[in-house]
Amino acid sequence: MSDVDPLLAFRAEFPILERCCYLVSNSLGAMPRAVPDRLAEYVDAWSERGVRAWAEGWWEMPVTVGNEMAPLIGAYPGEVAMVPTVTLAQVAVLSALDYPRERGTVVMTALDFPSVRYAIEQMAPRLGARVEVVPSDDGITIDGDRLCAAITERTRLVAISHVLFRSASILDVQRICSHAHAMGALVSLDGYHAVGVMPVDVRAIGCDFYSAGVLKWLCGGPGGSFLWASPAMSAAHTPALTGWQAHARPFAFADQMDYAAGAWRWLGGTPVVPALYANLEGPRLLGRAGMQAVRAKSVRQTSQLIALADARGYPVSAPRDAPQRGGTVACDVPHAAEVARTLLARDVVIDYRPGAGIRVAPHFYTSNAEVERAVGEIDDILRTGAWRAFEGVRSTVI
Repeated sequence: MSDVDPLLAFRAEFPILERCCYLVSNSLGAMPRAVPDRLAEYVDAWSERGVRAWAEGWWEMPVTVGNEMAPLIGAYPGEVAMVPTVTLAQVAVLSALDYPRERGTVVMTALDFPSVRYAIEQMAPRLGARVEVVPSDDGITIDGDRLCAAITERTRLVAISHVLFRSASILDVQRICSHAHAMGALVSLDGYHAVGVMPVDVRAIGCDFYSAGVLKWLCGGPGGSFLWASPAMSAAHTPALTGWQAHARPFAFADQMDYAAGAWRWLGGTPVVPALYANLEGPRLLGRAGMQAVRAKSVRQTSQLIALADARGYPVSAPRDAPQRGGTVACDVPHAAEVARTLLARDVVIDYRPGAGIRVAPHFYTSNAEVERAVGEIDDILRTGAWRAFEGVRSTVI
């Protein structure tokens, strides 16, 4: 395949690409070259302005940085709040609702990210809610008919992923939202594996809440997630998981909570300012690249990966229909965990997930040659038995 690709001009913005074959943006996006400059701004503000920095921009950053995320999901300024994690964002939504006996069910799926399920399944009973988990038949997809059938007049909230983390399967969220609303339920989507690799428009989707983060495809680093609530939801609901930044007059130190309007009411305690500085550059670069172009390239390169795997007989744990596939292709090859560690030792940076295999995630800065190299290295590792060097090695993160 030819590498005549205008998006490759962005490679120069990511120093790690000069040193390795980086194919793991589904887990941690490459760091933009300008991030040290943004962090230096934070250091200078703290060093030179001290406590005055709060009044000179720090306090507003969860919303001003949220404004930078808004165009990536079709939101408007003042509607997006930066929060530390998607897990906290989803639990904040959960905490904002009531759960009467006749409408007390929260619907999730077996393929939602475990962190979010852990939190919701622990919190829901304390709020009087019940969690119903829709299973998967193949570990790759969630049947849309089964999911919609689980959403009934007893459902209060549907809290599911937009794109499934293990398989990159895209759910038909527009259909799900339409059905949920017909049943009188609300929908809160986890878009962590969608935003930054495909166009997202929360208003076209029709969801009530949408959370995502900059850690992965948006190349914004750890500690930066965000929550969009529709204006109607922000006007009608207040989260119990809250803090002083959500107060209309935080520095009055009032005894009673009085929620601010818009995105502000979804904030919590004192913001994580250094992360907010680091979060900016990646989303700006993706905005310049254009999400339609990013998506088109992602489809081409994930299709390339599937074709290469098929030619070798490697099992693929990803949807084959491009409109139903996100940015990741997982190959569950023999000795996959050991092969993954060998790839990392060869500076082909991927990750491994049990039940999925080796996840390969090309991004807008990836060349076609890098995609071919990844599969070629797997060939060599299996042919030569190089994977045996890692046999018996255990690691919690690879």
